[in-house]
Amino acid sequence: MLKYTICYIKQADKILLLNREYPSWMGVWNGVGGKLEPNETARESILREVTEETGIVLDSIQFKGIGTWYINGKVIGGMYTYFAELPPDFLYETPIKTTEGILDWKDIQWILHPENRGVVNNIPRSIERIIHEPACFEHRCFYEDGRLVHDEFFET
Repeated sequence: MLKYTICYIKQADKILLLNREYPSWMGVWNGVGGKLEPNETARESILREVTEETGIVLDSIQFKGIGTWYINGKVIGGMYTYFAELPPDFLYETPIKTTEGILDWKDIQWILHPENRGVVNNIPRSIERIIHEPACFEHRCFYEDGRLVHDEFFET
């Protein structure tokens, strides 16, 4: 069982991201999520984390797969990945300072920009799959010296 969950919340052409106040990925924009608590399912965890971190109570959420991280060829961790889409009339004004960091809506094209160094490095590689592809997938990320050097996708 993996220890973490993450959710990408979309509204129109924007994704709600969190610039984290603490490690890991401190100071970098990432999805909303966190650690599973004992005896909690991944779905229960992400619904709790989204509510705790944003105040949003999601009516609908889609499981999109898992992400795993490798260093020197060994799995060192991973997370369950979810996606939610808010209706156009749902009002959620940002930026918002929270105990976890700063929440803000980020344009998808900004997230995908090749010069953008402000988002977690695997998000530009996976966000369009998460948003547009109906299938679930595993995203394997291989790191060396803290840098993403290679990644692979497998439909599950």
